[in-house]
Amino acid sequence: MAVKTYKPYTPSRRFMTALSSEDITAKASIRSLLVKLPATAGRNNNGRITSRHKEAGAKKLYRIIDFKRRKFGITGTVEAIEYDPNRNCRIALISYADGEKRYIIKPNGLNVGDKISSAEAGLDIKPGNAMKMKSIPIGTVIHNIELKPGKGAQIVRSAGGHAQLMGKEEKYVIVRLPSGEMRRILAECMATIGTVGNEDWANVTIGKAGRNRHRGIRPQTRGSAMNPIDHPHGGGEGKKNSGRHPVTPWGKPTKGAKTRRKKASNKLIISRRKGR
Repeated sequence: MAVKTYKPYTPSRRFMTALSSEDITAKASIRSLLVKLPATAGRNNNGRITSRHKEAGAKKLYRIIDFKRRKFGITGTVEAIEYDPNRNCRIALISYADGEKRYIIKPNGLNVGDKISSAEAGLDIKPGNAMKMKSIPIGTVIHNIELKPGKGAQIVRSAGGHAQLMGKEEKYVIVRLPSGEMRRILAECMATIGTVGNEDWANVTIGKAGRNRHRGIRPQTRGSAMNPIDHPHGGGEGKKNSGRHPVTPWGKPTKGAKTRRKKASNKLIISRRKGR
C-alpha cells in the first residue's frame, strides 16, 4: 500500500500524507454489522472531563469485528476489503458457506476471493486461518491473540502488528510480542496466522491540527508554557528548563516511569519489553 502526498496549495498540505485506498474494494454495506456507539468525548455522565485531550471527533459507525474466530468447520470466502474508521488497519468481509457474514481484521496477503477457516487444529499455515495456539507450529508469525480462551482477541490487532510463537511448555505457549516482551499465554487461546495489514500507517504524517480533531484528539498545551500554579513545569523567564523530569499536571512521573502494579499475570511474563 502506497503513501500518497499532496500538492502544497496550503501550508498544512505541504507535509500531509495519507494512505492510498487502492486496496479497498467496497464501502460498508452490511447493516447488521454496523452499530452506533455513543460518543463520550472523554466525559462522564455529569458532562465533566475525566480523560483529557479527547472529543467526539467525526461521526462514524462501529463495525462489529469477529475477534473470537470460533466458527469451526465452516469455510469462509473474502468478499470485500473495507475501510474501518475505528482502527488503523483494514477489515475483510467474510461470507461463510452457511450464509453468515462477518468482519475480521485483514492480514497481509489476504485478498478478495481467498478462502479462510477456523479450527482447533489441522489447518494450513496461511494468512487469515485461525487455530488454537497449541496447534500452531513454533516460529509462526501470528496476530489477533486471545489472553483468555473464548474471550476474543485482545492483543496484536493494530496495523503492521505481529507476534511470534517461540515455544511450548505444558499448558502454555511462549509468545514474543511486538514490544519485545516474552510471555506465556494459555495454549487453548486462539490466534490468527500472519501479520496485520496496512503496515504503512506508521509512515503517515498528520499534517494539520484539524485532522487530529476529526480523529477525536483535542490539542495539548505544554506544561512549560503554563504558569507555576497550573503545572509543575510552569513559570520562568522565556524557555526556562525546570530541570525536573517530565511529570503530569498533578506531579505523577511520565515518559518512561514504570506504572505496572502487582498483577496475577506478572508470573506469566518471562522478560519485559526494553526499558521496562
